[in-house]
Amino acid sequence: MSVAPHLHLPPPDRLLSSRTGWTRAHWEATADRMLDALVPYATPGFAQYRLPGRGSWSGVVSDGLEGFARSFLLAACRIAGAGGAVDPALIERYTAGLAAGTDPGSGEAWPRLTDCSQQMVEAASVAVALHETRPWIWDRLDARVQERVVDWFSGFVGGRTWDNNWRLFQVVSEQFLASVGAPYSRSDIESNLDRIEDWYVGDGWYTDGDGRNFDYYIGWAMHLYPLLWSRMAGADDGGRTEVYRQRLRRFLEDYPHFFGSDGAPVHQGRSLTYRFAALAPVWMGALADCTPLAPGLTRRLASGTMRHFAERGVPDERGLLTLGWYDTFLPSTQPYSGPASPYWASKGFLGLLLPADHEVWTARELPLPIEESDQYTALPATGWLLHGTRDDGIVRLVNHGSDHNPPFDEAADPAEGTHDPHYARFGYSTATAPEAAPHAVARSIDGHLALLAPDGTPSPRSRIHPSRCEDRIAASWYAARLPGDDRPYRIETTSVLHGPWEIRVHRVEAPEGAVVREGGHAVAHARSPFALSGPDWALARTADGLSSALIALHGWDGGTEGAAVARDVQSNAYGPHSAIPYLRSGPHPGGRSIHVSLVALSRDAVHPEALRDAVRVRAGADSVVLTFLDGTTVEV
Repeated sequence: MSVAPHLHLPPPDRLLSSRTGWTRAHWEATADRMLDALVPYATPGFAQYRLPGRGSWSGVVSDGLEGFARSFLLAACRIAGAGGAVDPALIERYTAGLAAGTDPGSGEAWPRLTDCSQQMVEAASVAVALHETRPWIWDRLDARVQERVVDWFSGFVGGRTWDNNWRLFQVVSEQFLASVGAPYSRSDIESNLDRIEDWYVGDGWYTDGDGRNFDYYIGWAMHLYPLLWSRMAGADDGGRTEVYRQRLRRFLEDYPHFFGSDGAPVHQGRSLTYRFAALAPVWMGALADCTPLAPGLTRRLASGTMRHFAERGVPDERGLLTLGWYDTFLPSTQPYSGPASPYWASKGFLGLLLPADHEVWTARELPLPIEESDQYTALPATGWLLHGTRDDGIVRLVNHGSDHNPPFDEAADPAEGTHDPHYARFGYSTATAPEAAPHAVARSIDGHLALLAPDGTPSPRSRIHPSRCEDRIAASWYAARLPGDDRPYRIETTSVLHGPWEIRVHRVEAPEGAVVREGGHAVAHARSPFALSGPDWALARTADGLSSALIALHGWDGGTEGAAVARDVQSNAYGPHSAIPYLRSGPHPGGRSIHVSLVALSRDAVHPEALRDAVRVRAGADSVVLTFLDGTTVEV
């Protein structure tokens, strides 16, 4: 693809932006199109934007407020970034919306802020937008409207939020109250900022609340709001700002490794419908002057991701962001997602707050790390390995640490927890998505090693117990539980990266008669993928040449009942037709066994039969030795 099908953009600038062609003008044109497209869905006073699509569990009025608040954040980036030199109608719409939304008699009034209400999330966006556009909106508001806005925000003071990133919504909202001379609670701000210290796990990473909750919320919430708060608090920051700057700097050292050469972010975690909100920490690093990334790399990363979505029809032909990834795909959303939820993508436009002559906008683009060489990045804090290959531009995430479950109690059931496909899989990537429709989650084939009960029910990888993550090796275990069997069976897995491949070594504990099944990456496309299999390998390939293969190296032979490709429809965010290569053993003898497999995901040609000879496996009672063709030896 080379054009954005639903956007009218300036010509590409191949001198300044040799890799993406995008400049600040492209960003402004995209923002303008997205903002203009919302107008037909506004209520008469512009206090709500009631967009088409499935409603959230919070109701139509809350969803309408969400439409105002999240798009106001985008408008604020556009207004402040242009020094107010925008279409006056844009400023007028949001000024009018503030008046109507805080007027109980308008018929469009926003719900009051109550404990743990969705309004708290939206209020934070309004607070940030008001702060950034203060000379053009807040300072020009009628005094009575200012009083009503303050009264609405005052619902935060002394209020209770959920014990996760929501604490930061209270922080920025009450700091806004402080910035306009309104009553607020300093203790609310301080206690919430103190609380996030409990979640900092090192190397630039937080967990979003207690547990092992690692996903894009770390970037678009945990790093973002403390530094947005700092922009409001100024010198009255108690020395916290420098700590936040240092942590974001460390986070950004690794963050470019999450993006493929085509601009796609790794598809992992919840709320993926926010899409290019994943760029928020990249821009914040530049805004807070704490980024380790060269200006040309910052813009290349950000423009590459925006162009990636634009070329794939985001926004759509109406100019709207839908509930999904490229197009509408509800399994990638959550029950709290309403039709305007995707507009948290507005955070991806924070770079517009930088002046047009900032070097991020004027420097020549630089290549992403993956465009220069193969990349291997271990993230011990999260239990992740990132694996990028220059030839095809794909980044793969090997997951041995994030499960989105509450903290583990050593006295509790080791199998306890939820099984979410956006957290439970071994592998994620910039070219694939997990099978996420309910019927596909019940099968749990892709990116998973399961024990199968006689009726075919798979054991879920509910809670991940990480044990190692360094260099090119990561390991974890999970407790497999089968229906009607109270005993947890321990399944230990070590992933070894070598060249473009991942080798998985599984030590499986199973009851007699159970079947062991492992699945590779799910590939998806508008057309049904090609499938091929042999006695000990299976491969699926899409029409555009993306191949997923799974090859048995040890422990699957002498009883393999199946190496095959499973197909599905309407279960994957990347396309309506999906396919997954998998291996399936014969009945287990009971006790422990070793299974070794090679996982391949590539845009290069993949020859599974040849790959069987790429790794020699020697399995002993206590270890497995892998020997590769180049002579490299790894002992697991």
